[in-house]
Amino acid sequence: MRIQTEEWQRFIPGVRMYKGKKTLFYNGEILWDDDENEGWLIYDWEEQQSWEVLIVLPGVEVISRKFFSTCEKLETVIMADDSVETIEESAFAHCRSLKFVRLSRNLEFIGKGAFLHCTSLTSIFIPPSCREIDNEAFQYCSKLIIFNVSRQTQLGEHVIANTALIRGSPFKVSSFFGNYENTEEVNQWIKGINEDDTYELHQACSSFNPLIEIIYGIVKRKGPCAFHKKNEIGMTAVDYLEANPCIENEIDQNVLMKRYVLEMMGEAV
Repeated sequence: MRIQTEEWQRFIPGVRMYKGKKTLFYNGEILWDDDENEGWLIYDWEEQQSWEVLIVLPGVEVISRKFFSTCEKLETVIMADDSVETIEESAFAHCRSLKFVRLSRNLEFIGKGAFLHCTSLTSIFIPPSCREIDNEAFQYCSKLIIFNVSRQTQLGEHVIANTALIRGSPFKVSSFFGNYENTEEVNQWIKGINEDDTYELHQACSSFNPLIEIIYGIVKRKGPCAFHKKNEIGMTAVDYLEANPCIENEIDQNVLMKRYVLEMMGEAV
């Protein structure tokens, strides 16, 4: 689900249908009181279990501890670019249907187990603003294979334990928990997957500002085969492009290929 920039101004807080999905437009309300064991304060358990989409509106700075944990039907989370700075512990834990997440460009911190057991999540793109991801943040996200994160982000212990990414890595893991022995070595490997110049197109397609002219310039230099070159975890540039939640206007590989062929033939595009 893509949201154009101008759409944000029209969103009103509350629950309603949006593009055929039961959607919570979240404006920072206190939803959960874990300290007093009172549970849900505004929406009851049945209502919480019906949400399919969460849209975090501009101005919300924190997703508090456990606020959206165990939302079993939640498939999509979209944060306004100028919103969330902190995602606290277990905020989205056990959201087993969660497939698509677009994080705020202002995000600075992801807490312990924030996305624990999100077993349908296949990719996550961490903004460069994020300074720290705490322990086990994405542990047991069994299908997670794309974990795009910058060098400056500090990673805690076992951030991707028991995921498809760590299972496909060269590192030894325990058979039950999926934990790895050398956290620092694994964290450096995660950050370096696409650093080689060989994967320049992968870098462009997975950036937080994917520009069509930059992508096309790389294709012109390296040839169209660069789109389908696999990195060490078996992902192509197309895989990153299709999964990237930061692309507001679709970048069509076929359109770029047609443009490339026409230019090679000396025809005007």
